Amino acid sequence: MRGLLYIVILFVVTGCGYSGTGHAVLDEAQRLMSGDPVAAFERLNSIDVSELGDSATMARWALLYSEAMVANRLSSPTDTIVNIAVDYYGSHRRYDEFNRASKLKALIAANENKDALATALYLQKEKEFMLYKERVKREQVVFAGLIVLLFAAGVIVWMHQRLKLKSLQNETLVAEASGLKNMVDAYGKDMGRLEETLYGLLENRFALIDSLCQTYYEAQGTRIERKAIVEKVKSEIEAVRNDSFHDMEQAVNDCRGNILVRVRKIYPDIKPADYQLAVYMACGLSTRTVSLLLGESVDVVYKRKSRLKSRLKAVSGTSDADILSIF
Repeated sequence: MRGLLYIVILFVVTGCGYSGTGHAVLDEAQRLMSGDPVAAFERLNSIDVSELGDSATMARWALLYSEAMVANRLSSPTDTIVNIAVDYYGSHRRYDEFNRASKLKALIAANENKDALATALYLQKEKEFMLYKERVKREQVVFAGLIVLLFAAGVIVWMHQRLKLKSLQNETLVAEASGLKNMVDAYGKDMGRLEETLYGLLENRFALIDSLCQTYYEAQGTRIERKAIVEKVKSEIEAVRNDSFHDMEQAVNDCRGNILVRVRKIYPDIKPADYQLAVYMACGLSTRTVSLLLGESVDVVYKRKSRLKSRLKAVSGTSDADILSIF
């Protein structure tokens, strides 16, 4: 891409350099035309027409060359050079120069003074003009090719940038998908752990029911039936109080978004007895059940619940509906 730009710049600079030199010679020839037409004619013949930069400069040279021939009373073997000026100025609607070129054409045709050297120079300039036309045609082809190449390069760069942007977007989407997958995996693990916990709690509950039913069945019809059942219930309550507290705490945190962890965070100085009460309440146990587990009366449990709720409100500075809902 950069190489193509350098080629175009070099091409333009080279053409402009010679065009500037040609203009200087034409200005000098025009200045000499009225006082020394021979010198003006020589200056015009010194220009390599095939190297002129554009059609406007070529038309000006042809007009001055024809004027120099008339001023020197020379005839031309053809109308090629004067027609360059006539055609250019006519097509560009520059009527002053067009009329001037047309008059010069008529004067040259009327002049019968033939000069061998002038004729040879004229034919040489015709050849140079033909070379100029071929060069212009080649330059047009090259310029068109450069335009096509620049356009193609621009399209390639645009496509590359678009693909790069698309790649970045795809990477972003992949990263988001990976993040979502990790979240789903983590959620799946949490669900698996909760499911395992719930199965464990369900199994324990059925085991407790089974144990009570076995005790009732074995004691049924005897005088010690009531006593056996009561003793069994007492032993199960004691087991829950002493052995199952940690499992209950873990189950509550798993099922209720670490609610007990949040309780400890906002109230780090909570007493063990109050924390035990919070765990039982978070399990959804009734006040009577909590009173049995704590070994306190129902009225005492109600009062402790109220005090603990007030303390949690005070230390948190705001009402956490999730935490307060356990009371």
